[in-house]
Amino acid sequence: MATKSAGKSKYKKMTMSPQEYQTFAKTREPNRSVGANCIRAFIVGGGICLLGQGIQDMFVHVFGMSKTDASNPTVAVLIFISVVLTSMGVYDKIAQWAGAGSAVPVTGFANSMCSAAIEHRSEGLVLGVGANMFKLAGGVIVFGTVAAFFVGIIYMIFGIRGH
Repeated sequence: MATKSAGKSKYKKMTMSPQEYQTFAKTREPNRSVGANCIRAFIVGGGICLLGQGIQDMFVHVFGMSKTDASNPTVAVLIFISVVLTSMGVYDKIAQWAGAGSAVPVTGFANSMCSAAIEHRSEGLVLGVGANMFKLAGGVIVFGTVAAFFVGIIYMIFGIRGH
């Protein structure tokens, strides 16, 4: 709102320039401890990886799978755990505390997908959940497919064979 000064018809501009806003925002921004953030990210990210290793070892020792065969069900279990924790609102609290540590690729991506689905469920299954979930996933899927194509071409050119 503009203010009128002592009988004159001049109004004071109340909007800030981008530089003024940046200065104002920096005075209100909470201090962040980089060291503490790194430690929290390491603990949570390491914990997720440790959990994944434990699940893989369970598949190897309890179900007699090879490490290679145990990889796929391990990823599926980690995705399931991430989706359940996201649905209960727990994963977001962990992510807020841990920062980048919760963005371990499998669980972080599952959390993003599930969050998009939950956020847009009121818009319906197809146009809400499906469309918004895959807006996020589409870029990742396309990038992964294109990268796999080029890696395959490189392998073919250089005659590299997989195990």
